[in-house]
Amino acid sequence: MPSSVDHIIDRLGGAEAAARRLGVGTEALRKWRQNGAIPTRHWPAVIQATGLALADMPGTAPQEPHIMTDAAITPPPGATACLVLADGAVFWGRGFGAHSAGTPAEVCFNTGMTGYQETLTDPSYAGQIITFTFPHIGNVGTNSEDIEATTIAARGLVVKQDITEPANWRSTQTLQAWLQAQGIAGVSGVDTRAVTIRIRDGGPPSGLLAYPADGRFDIPALVAQAKAWPGLEGMDLAKQVSCTQSYAWDETTWAWPAGTGRQTAPVRHVVAVDYGAKRNILRCLAAAGCRVTVVPATATAEDILRHNPDGVFLSNGPGDPAATGVYAVPAIQGVLAAGKPLFGICLGHQLLALALGGRTYKLAKGHRGANQPVKDLATGRVEITSQNHGFAVDIASLPPSVQPTHVSLFDGSNEGLACPEKRCFSVQYHPEASPGPTDSHHLFHRFTAMMNGAGV
Repeated sequence: MPSSVDHIIDRLGGAEAAARRLGVGTEALRKWRQNGAIPTRHWPAVIQATGLALADMPGTAPQEPHIMTDAAITPPPGATACLVLADGAVFWGRGFGAHSAGTPAEVCFNTGMTGYQETLTDPSYAGQIITFTFPHIGNVGTNSEDIEATTIAARGLVVKQDITEPANWRSTQTLQAWLQAQGIAGVSGVDTRAVTIRIRDGGPPSGLLAYPADGRFDIPALVAQAKAWPGLEGMDLAKQVSCTQSYAWDETTWAWPAGTGRQTAPVRHVVAVDYGAKRNILRCLAAAGCRVTVVPATATAEDILRHNPDGVFLSNGPGDPAATGVYAVPAIQGVLAAGKPLFGICLGHQLLALALGGRTYKLAKGHRGANQPVKDLATGRVEITSQNHGFAVDIASLPPSVQPTHVSLFDGSNEGLACPEKRCFSVQYHPEASPGPTDSHHLFHRFTAMMNGAGV
């Protein structure tokens, strides 16, 4: 069993001696104690100085959750919330945000080190509880500029460290107050490494996040609800997060020091189909010189084409593409038949593949984070991308006229396609999210060039 950080510091002769022997400051030791772990780069020095084994290092094995027993049903001291999984696993912690009895959802993890507010407001997370692997969530607070939608589509968040007071000049509200106003619950103090490993090894489970106002937990009932939830396969969620009527968009991307701007001299008109569109996608289209008209997910080909666009954009979104495709695929096929240039991302990529005759499938683990390497097959260039998807395109199911253009360097799954004869292309990742930070912005200019007559 791993030793505690305190035990190791004691073996090194106390904080001052430990800091001296390991070549670190006492502030680093304080953080080690707070996190309950020692960074791996210091393990060789600790092992040499103490004679301990590698297995003794804090953090070498994740904590196991409680399994539903009489002991697990009773909250441990200080616990006010819990994450309950369909297999009976219970992760206890401290609740924050809004109280909640729990709503069944798919439990996933996100590896992004920044952008938690953008992640929480990404409509693609509808029907999911997000486990953040980065421990310091809430440290920069929240503001009105860093949101991707007006409401949070995710059903909760799981974090390791307690939410602290924000330390950022742009913050206008704490994460706690913002979540409370949004009606979203979170739980801190959870071993997020243990949750992540369970998802990595077994796939995303169904679960609930319970933060009851009265502090009473009916764990067997929560487990039963999680087991009964059918999961995201076969579920159309785009209708739940899409706009309900068309609107115009002219806001451009954020730039220091003025913030966002306005597109006052557009040269092309794009209709963006909103399956759960992030605002920054629309900003990138506007910044690329487009006048943008946003239409609902259920818009037909006639609805789209009556705006007489120069091109059509298919947005990201949540749920199973095969379910959304029931109404989206005929609309996309109508746009392709009209010869309009078309660009899709994420769910839009999957829907385009379906419209071209392909199939999609549920990934065993999904891609969620801002560190996803994707290779451009034409150039050999590798882009570091932001992704959030649990389904993928079966590229082998597509006709020969459709070319694979990008591939994931994590698992080899398809990340892009193009069909020159139909004047369309798409990518699985989010080119607007800027983890590179500008690795993928060229795709918006590729789209505008196509509207100007260039080939795919």
